[in-house]
Order: sequence, then structure tokens, then C-alpha cells
Amino acid sequence: MSARYLLMYAILLSAGRIGSQTVSPVIAEYKNTAQGRIALTNDALVPMIVVLEAQSFSVAPNGDGIYRPLDSMIHVEVSSKSARVDPGETYYVFYKARADTLPAWFTIYSAFSPAKSKPGVSVRILLPHTVYIYPRHHKSKGNDVETIEATYSKESGKIVCEIANKTGDLERVEEVRVVSKSYSLMSPGFPLLPGTKRRVELEWKEREAPREFVLRMHRSTVSIRLSTIS
Repeated sequence: MSARYLLMYAILLSAGRIGSQTVSPVIAEYKNTAQGRIALTNDALVPMIVVLEAQSFSVAPNGDGIYRPLDSMIHVEVSSKSARVDPGETYYVFYKARADTLPAWFTIYSAFSPAKSKPGVSVRILLPHTVYIYPRHHKSKGNDVETIEATYSKESGKIVCEIANKTGDLERVEEVRVVSKSYSLMSPGFPLLPGTKRRVELEWKEREAPREFVLRMHRSTVSIRLSTIS
């Protein structure tokens, strides 16, 4: 969702210690309340200490996440706020969450650090598990995305599309696709939070001009006609 979404404060580079850590799943969706499980996997050659923290966030129009302490209206319980994960092992953390008002969203960040660090070396890797909680009955009718701009520049080869979620409902774009008569360009989706705007910029390298900017969402698909400019 943003640079912070997969932020690394440091990377293990010394020989014999190269490895990776993963959090799965990265995104989870629920209705009314949340009850799930996070898998913390350590594929490094050293034991890792993991500290978990739930945070609220908003998303800027350029896609950058803006994180803050968990909102008071969101209530999250986790089975463990810290754990030691040995090399090659997976540790499971269970959680429950509810919100006073729906829709709601938050991220549980897992901060991985080596159990033993060299003097003067501080390593911390942050990996997210993002949760969306929807009301049981969705209010939207599938036509809630408003187009502010949808252009293709021949000179720069850049596609710019700015859209807005004009409702109080949470939408999540699952896939972005730009199509011409004979070519299709795919791009990852993103959350479209209530009452917010999102600006998407893509490079188009084909000779044939693109025609449409397509957003595939959970309940609907929106096709936006692109205007070509010089």
C-alpha cells in the first residue's frame, strides 16, 4: 500500500546470516468482527525476536501510508505481543478485533530483530498484516467511484488517473488494468478509504494508445475512458 507498508529499517548483509522473514497473510478481510491468525516465519540462520503492535493508518493520494497509534474506536486483542522465532520455524499469533463504527481498518506490524546483535548494529524489519472489517450489509451500489482525471500523455507516455471514493464505505481495488485494442497492462490494487482520493500514475510503453483504465473491485468493475493529450 506504501513504502512504509513493506518498510525495512535494516537488512542482514553479513555472510552466513542472510535470510528472510515473512508475515502471512498480508491482508485479511472480515465482516462485523475480526478473528484471525498471523504466521510469523523466520527463514534466517539466527533466532529472531518479534514484537507486535497494532496501528491505525490513512492513505495519502499518492499511496503513501500515514500511520498513528491505534484509534480508540478499534479494539484489538492478540494472543502474544512478542515471541522468539528460531531459524526455520513458524510462530502463530491469534487475534480478535472489533470496532465501534464500521467500516474499520488497521495494521498489526511485526518487528523482527535478531535475538543477539553485534555491538553498534541495530536491525529491525517491519512487516505488516492489514485488517479490513466491513459491515455485514454493504451499502454501496457499485457506482461510488468518481473520476477526477483520466489522461494519457503521448509525449511522456504517462497515464494519470485520479479517483475519489465519495461514500462513507470502504472500497478496496483488487486490480488495476489499462487496456488498448491489443494490449493490457496490469498493476496491483490498493485500498480506497471512505471519502478519500487516490492518484495512480503508470508508464505506457506501447505504440498503440491506451483506451481504458479499469478498476476491479470486490463487488463491481469500473471502466474509465482515457483522454489522450499531447
